[in-house]
Amino acid sequence: MAAKDDDHGAFMEKFLLLPPSPSSTLPLHGLTFAIKDIFDIAGHVTGFGTPDWARTHAPAAATAPAVLAALAAGATGVGKTVMDEMAYSINGENAHYGTPVNPCAPGRVPGGSSSGSAVAVAANLADFALGTDTGGSVRVPAAYCGVFGLRPSHGSVSVEGVVPMAQMFDTVGWFARDLATLSRVTDVMLPPAQPAAERRPSRVTVPADCFRILGSSLDDRTYEIVNASAAKTFGSDIVDNGDLGDFVSSNVPSIGKFILVGSSASSGVPALSAISHVMRVLQRSEFKANYAEWINTVKPNLGPGIRERVQEAVSSSDDPAMEDLHTVRTEFRSALTALLEDDGILVIPTVPGAPPRLRMEAAMLEDFRAKAFSLLSIAGLSGFCQISIPLGIRNGVPVSVSLLARHGADHFLVGVAQELYEALRNEAAATWGSSA
Repeated sequence: MAAKDDDHGAFMEKFLLLPPSPSSTLPLHGLTFAIKDIFDIAGHVTGFGTPDWARTHAPAAATAPAVLAALAAGATGVGKTVMDEMAYSINGENAHYGTPVNPCAPGRVPGGSSSGSAVAVAANLADFALGTDTGGSVRVPAAYCGVFGLRPSHGSVSVEGVVPMAQMFDTVGWFARDLATLSRVTDVMLPPAQPAAERRPSRVTVPADCFRILGSSLDDRTYEIVNASAAKTFGSDIVDNGDLGDFVSSNVPSIGKFILVGSSASSGVPALSAISHVMRVLQRSEFKANYAEWINTVKPNLGPGIRERVQEAVSSSDDPAMEDLHTVRTEFRSALTALLEDDGILVIPTVPGAPPRLRMEAAMLEDFRAKAFSLLSIAGLSGFCQISIPLGIRNGVPVSVSLLARHGADHFLVGVAQELYEALRNEAAATWGSSA
């Protein structure tokens, strides 16, 4: 069972991993970090969020390079954190090890699959935490728990020693309570920044259709807050509010055949629903290739929600349009690269609203998931970097926005976030008044 001694249920196992050098000159000296139970740590079983996986696998022989990088930079590991089973959810509820308590909104889910890592940071149990993000597993819990979360460019951080979910989209990401710490971790985990990373954005795209996905339930006026903050920080002449759905429809030639297949009336943006459909089919195909044999042999006892999703994946037939799906992925990445160029920023909601309540009815939850993936798949299918930024608490729930930049522009992205963050917070406080 997960460790429960006043840790918000965040940890599977607590221990100390000490840095090889105690030097105070190291960039992460004095910081502690938590580690999702998907990373190998020598001598420990990597549980992958489910008891049957832990039961059928031996302790790891070596520690994942991402963990070693944090240790070598002077940070101290403090334990392994709870995650969704087999990383196949964005909720953060685990039927076997318990659901980590969201410190920001205790009656609501913490977000997954890196739930424990986000909670450990939000509850001040670690200075930063490592997670993974395939479909949204860093960005979602960061948004739900009111902390910063970075999904770096796909392939920029080694995933060696990390149990794969779907390699086409898997990334190692991290959480922090403040941008200064997030930036320190980013400098350690990613290749050194080029001097050009310090430039200012030439365009800030704030697509109106992505913010319409939020609806009016929160009345948080995030769209107005983002536009005003970007204009004050970078100048109103570089802010563009063109719809992203229209751009995708016009610039991704192969998307048309998937518009009806992937469209969801609830999302309101058919082209983005189609992008989500493409990514989820590709992800499911890789997951099946990775785990169908193990699942059919072991027949693991998976929790509700996960069980059905996993069974659907392993029993699915090969999609006859697989080549077309890969074509959409290539075209989409090319189109988004052309939109943002070297120094453009895309601003979208991280998630489509407040964190769902614990044990939400399945039909309502699926509608929310469909909306969420129409936003999350933008970075997922393109492989671009994305940072989730907390704006504060509104009506008792956390509100966040995300910035995206082209593949490889991670340091530039974090730099823009640092430049924009104070304006975002000030604008949110002014807009929300005393309830912020």
